[in-house]
Amino acid sequence: MALHPYDLYDVRSLLTEEERAVQDTVARFTDERVLPIIGDAFDEGRFPKELVPEIAELGLLGSTLPEKYGCAGLNAVSYGLICQELERGDSGIRSFVSVQSSLCMYPIYAYGNEEQRMRWLPDMAAGKVIGCFGLTEPHGGSDPANMKTRAVRDGDDWVINGSKMWITNGSVADIAIVWAQTEDGIQGFVLEKGMAGFSTQLIKHKMSLRASVTSALFFDNVRVPDANRLPNVKGLKGPLGCLTQARYGITWGPIGAAVACLSEAVDYTKERILFGRPVAATQSAQIKMAEMARRITLAQLLSLQLGRLKDAGTMQPQQVSLAKWNNCRMAIDIARECRDLLGGAGITTEHSAIRHALNLESVITYEGTETVHQLVIGRELTGINAF
Repeated sequence: MALHPYDLYDVRSLLTEEERAVQDTVARFTDERVLPIIGDAFDEGRFPKELVPEIAELGLLGSTLPEKYGCAGLNAVSYGLICQELERGDSGIRSFVSVQSSLCMYPIYAYGNEEQRMRWLPDMAAGKVIGCFGLTEPHGGSDPANMKTRAVRDGDDWVINGSKMWITNGSVADIAIVWAQTEDGIQGFVLEKGMAGFSTQLIKHKMSLRASVTSALFFDNVRVPDANRLPNVKGLKGPLGCLTQARYGITWGPIGAAVACLSEAVDYTKERILFGRPVAATQSAQIKMAEMARRITLAQLLSLQLGRLKDAGTMQPQQVSLAKWNNCRMAIDIARECRDLLGGAGITTEHSAIRHALNLESVITYEGTETVHQLVIGRELTGINAF
């Protein structure tokens, strides 16, 4: 029996029937709704917001949260497959779902009270309320403990001053999960669009994630009621817990980008004739594509095991770091190599390789740079913190 060219170890056979159904549904959405428009959206620097209602209708927002909040109640592996198929379309679409689900809905669920959950989660699951996550600051994102944004208690309110940078969804968000230093450690607050002193600025001139909204957030004496403070966490544990959730999904997403690039390269090199034969008939091209398939297979197995650990409740952040590091590096290398196999055609957004390569420059950087994740594993091996 012939192997599937982009699933050489038949990883799909290890999925449950529900997990396969989720993957198939999102794959259809990507093929029918994302791929026909994403090249133009990238060219135009436009987030295709018209897709949000359809994404919500498919149950992709907060997909692992309980059904009582309007969510799908899926397992972690299903969420990973969602990320994989969406990023096969574009990292910007996966980033939108990742931020909404893991960085905004998750902290409200995990760190909020029931009143806050009922107030925001159903509308967020329905795509009626869009969120963003305010942690990274202009002076550097890899050292969140050096946070400058401050929240000071004033009666029943908090007054917040500071700024955040590189915030996905920032300028289209209705709410922002903002982390700020207080006298009692770092705490999370839900800021709402229109609050006096809360403003956003779109970051332009990007060469990466062009089909995604990236913004700066500014807080000038923003008065926030204590009812908008997430009461069930203090310290860096809060934002880092959110990042672990998001990084988990990111380990799956780049697999989709890599598969998209390899699939395109295989088809193109079969059709492109040089020196009287297809490029795909050359040893150099076949060795390059075989290497890509090997690395994709390793990444697929890595993320599936990570998902099983997460569903079993035994996943550790260090394991997420290893997978995020490996899979992002795998994907960006493959995207660049595929761009090369496409020759001059590879530099246009009529093909996907250059778009994925540019997007992955962001994916390999955000939610912890490659170096940060390498140092996490180094610390685990040696017991010595080299940060």
